[in-house]
Amino acid sequence: MAKKKKMSKSARTYLTSFLLVAIFYGAVEAIRLSGNLSSKAAGLLIPVCAYIMMAISLNLVVGFLGELSLGHAAFMSAGAFVGVFFYNTAGASLPRWLAVVLAFLIGGLAAGIFGMIVGVPVLRLSGDYLAIVTLAFGEILKNVLNSLYIGVDSAGVHFSLKDQFSLNMEPTGKVLMKGAMGITGIKKFSYFSVGILLIVLTLLFVLNLMNSRAGRAITAIRDDDIAAKSVGINLTRYKLMAFVSSAVIAGFAGVLYALNFASLVAKKFDYNLSINILVMVVLGGMGSIPGAIVAAIVLTVLPELLRGFSQYRMFIYSIVLIVMMLFNRAPAFVAWRQRLGLKIRNKKDGSGVSSGNAKKEG
Repeated sequence: MAKKKKMSKSARTYLTSFLLVAIFYGAVEAIRLSGNLSSKAAGLLIPVCAYIMMAISLNLVVGFLGELSLGHAAFMSAGAFVGVFFYNTAGASLPRWLAVVLAFLIGGLAAGIFGMIVGVPVLRLSGDYLAIVTLAFGEILKNVLNSLYIGVDSAGVHFSLKDQFSLNMEPTGKVLMKGAMGITGIKKFSYFSVGILLIVLTLLFVLNLMNSRAGRAITAIRDDDIAAKSVGINLTRYKLMAFVSSAVIAGFAGVLYALNFASLVAKKFDYNLSINILVMVVLGGMGSIPGAIVAAIVLTVLPELLRGFSQYRMFIYSIVLIVMMLFNRAPAFVAWRQRLGLKIRNKKDGSGVSSGNAKKEG
C-alpha cells in the first residue's frame, strides 16, 4: 500500500490560519444570533481585527525578516489619520462605500510612504538601528499629530503647530484637525464582516509572499545575511519589501480601527501599543501566523474579561503571559509538543495502515 502523502508545512499554515479566522467569525456570529453578545464585547470586535492585522504585519519584520521594530503603532497612526482625514473631507461628497474604500487605500499608501522614508536609509545598516529609529519615529509622529491644527476656509487650507487661533481663518472657516483633540465628527463605519475580510486579504498576501521566491529570500536574510548576500540576494531590496509591506498593512489596520470611533486622537498610538503588538508576535511564536492570530485575540480580549477581578486583573494577566511564553518557547514544552504531535501522527498512520489491511483481507 502506498504511503499517504504528508501535508506540507506551508499547506498546514494556510489551513490552520484560515480555519482559526473561520472559527473566530463563526463563534462571534453564533453568539450574536443567540442575543448574548454584549455591547462591550461588540465594541471589541473591530479592535481585535485591527490587532490581528497588526500582529501578522509585524511578524513580517520581526518573525520572517529577523529585524526588530519598536514603532509599528506609528504606521498604524499614519494610516488612521490620513485615511480618516480624507474620509471626513473629500469623502463626504462621495458614495459612502467609495469613500471607505478610498480611505483604506490612501491610509495604506500613506503608511507605506512613511515606511519607505524610514526604511531606505536604516535598512542599509546592520544591527539594532531599525529598533532605535522606529522608536524615535513613533514618538516624533505622535507629538507632531498632537500639536497639529488644520483648518479650511475660502482662502484655502491653513496649518499651525501652535493653537487653533494661529490658523488665522475666516469666521466661517472649519477646523478639521484640533491638535490633542485630533479629528472629531467621524461617521462610524464599524462592520465586523469588513474586519474579517481585511484579515483574510492580509493572510492571502502575507502567506503567498512568504511562499514565493521573495519570501524565501527574506527568510534567507534572517537565517544568515552574509550567506544570502554571497548567493546574490539584494539585502536592502528584500528588507525594504518586507518592511514597507508591513507598514502598508498597519496603515489598513489603522483606518479600520479609526472608523470604529467618533473621534481619533494621537495618544492611542503610543509606545505601549507598539510593545503590545510586539508581545503578541513573540507570544504567538515569531514567524508563526496562526500563533499571531491566537495571541492577538487572547491578549485583546483577556484584559476586558478580567476587569471584574479589580486589583488582581493585571496579576492574572501577567501569569497568563508567562504561561503562554513558557508553552511557546521553553525547551521542555517545545519537546513535549513535538512528542505529542508525533504520537498523533503515528496513531493516524497506524489507523490508516490497519484500515488498508482490513480492506485487503476483505
